[in-house]
Amino acid sequence: MDVVRTPSTGWIEVIVGSMFSGKSEELIRRLRRAQIARQRVQIFKPAVDTRYSDDHIVSHSELRIPSETAATAAELLAKVRPDTEVVGIDEGQFFDAELPAVAAELADRGVRVVVAGLDQDYLGKPFEPMPQLLAVAEYITKTRAICMVCGNPANHTQRLVHSQDRVLLGASGTYEARCRHCFDPTLSREEETNAEAKADVR
Repeated sequence: MDVVRTPSTGWIEVIVGSMFSGKSEELIRRLRRAQIARQRVQIFKPAVDTRYSDDHIVSHSELRIPSETAATAAELLAKVRPDTEVVGIDEGQFFDAELPAVAAELADRGVRVVVAGLDQDYLGKPFEPMPQLLAVAEYITKTRAICMVCGNPANHTQRLVHSQDRVLLGASGTYEARCRHCFDPTLSREEETNAEAKADVR
């Protein structure tokens, strides 16, 4: 995403896709380019996400960049310094419904806002507040993973453990990327194994 920046012009960029599709990698790439250009950058992640680090955004491929945490969108807004030119936000789906309004307010101030997050939950339903961000963003990037069953492009996140919680932190072993054909939100890994075993017996 290379956009010509003019003074006092802000906008919103959103990077969405399934898990393991490179969203955080793309976010880190854009933010590092801004830092190389000597722009004043602040980077945030939700306080709930402590999987890899408390003070870095870390991709599944172990790319990392220092970050701050915020528990709510309002807290994030309060932490943005007046001279900040670029704000990066990872795991946008873990923030509350105020995130689109906060992103819009920052963009209105002239800040470039880059948000990465899941666009669908483990049931394949839109994962708020990402759909609302997509509606107001100037630039949208949809990343795709590789289906871990058949190798086709993957757009879904398959949960592999029993839980009805919408937010369940995890990585490999808890989730897999799946294509439309292989995705089944009703099955966990244990249920899939049992189904395969029954089919073999028959």
